[in-house]
Amino acid sequence: MTTTTRESYDQVMMPNYAPGDVIPVRGSGSRVWDQAGTEYVDFAGGIAVNALGHAHPALVSALTEQAGKLWHTSNVMATEPAVALAEKLCNATFADRVFFCNSGTEANEAALKLARRYSHSNFGPHKDLIIAFDNAFHGRSLLNISVGGQPNYREGFGPLPGSITHLPFNDVAALEETFNSLSDTVCAVIVEPIQGEGGVLDAEPEFMQAIRRLCDDHQALMVLDEVQTGVGRTGKLYAHEWYDVKPDIMATAKALGGGFPIGATLATAQVSDVFKVGTHGSTYGGNPLACTVASAALDLINTPEVLEGVSHRRAMLVKGLQAITDRFDVFQAIRGQGLLIGCVVTESWSGRAREFLLASQDVGVLTLVAGSDVLRLAPSLIIPEADIKEGLERLEGAVATLCAEEDKAVSS
Repeated sequence: MTTTTRESYDQVMMPNYAPGDVIPVRGSGSRVWDQAGTEYVDFAGGIAVNALGHAHPALVSALTEQAGKLWHTSNVMATEPAVALAEKLCNATFADRVFFCNSGTEANEAALKLARRYSHSNFGPHKDLIIAFDNAFHGRSLLNISVGGQPNYREGFGPLPGSITHLPFNDVAALEETFNSLSDTVCAVIVEPIQGEGGVLDAEPEFMQAIRRLCDDHQALMVLDEVQTGVGRTGKLYAHEWYDVKPDIMATAKALGGGFPIGATLATAQVSDVFKVGTHGSTYGGNPLACTVASAALDLINTPEVLEGVSHRRAMLVKGLQAITDRFDVFQAIRGQGLLIGCVVTESWSGRAREFLLASQDVGVLTLVAGSDVLRLAPSLIIPEADIKEGLERLEGAVATLCAEEDKAVSS
């Protein structure tokens, strides 16, 4: 067997990604090792996916046991793992019904199709308008890039689905004006409690509550994209719990499987009833392997110990990040909730967040970006304190090196 290299990746993979040179081969907890044996502290969490770190024993055990029983049946038959996971999700949330799929994109696609179907069935085909928000990200299908608020993701993929309007995020007045003028046609409002890919921007409580109120007043549905914010990421099982609102439909994925691919669309019984037999489906959705692992992950995450520990770990990280910027003046704000953290670079580093990611990787800590101006952290919800401290020390070293190189370049 030939050794995988970054160059061999380019020979066989489509060029839609630009991975770094590091090729990880093993993970344990919040540590990762590459082909050369170099160790990394993982502050990225597979983009908020590895909520229990790498190779958690309970998830490995659940997957291994299920792998010896049943892998796939398709949805022509019910399975015990799918029903068990659906029951857990319904018992833990606002929802009465669950649809399983394989990713956040699919969960949002199903959510929006369900919203359109509900409005069509109850009010007629004219009520089809989806309100979305600038800078939002909901996935990569044609419908989701159309609803997403980042035009660069839509370029070159037209014609795109229509009857979608975008408003400024956190702008209650614009929302009210749109409802007042187009209320007869508004089908749904889709929103992220925290815009993750869009820069780790928190929704304001008044904004979330206004969406709920206006949807109620105008017979529209509130659709929450909790793909990145859900399953403990903010210290609640789902982030909307902080806002004292309940959606009609919600998409969840990422951390739900703790690293195993799974997505789900949750909804009330009233809304779900319009998904009659044959209206939507997924060949792999709800497969026994994914549902078994997700059940194990949910059992561990949805506990006071883990959820309350998120706040403590956030405080440690924010304190360390603030100390770094006090020394080097590189971050102008630290945003987000729980362990979804966005470090907004100062004006002098505008557009260069990726340089911090690469410098961090060079010293053995894995981070993310959220746009060109935000360094993003989304570590395991149970990352040990020792790993937080070491990761922050390595990150500080990366920033020190980057700043020294910048000073040298300026002086020369």
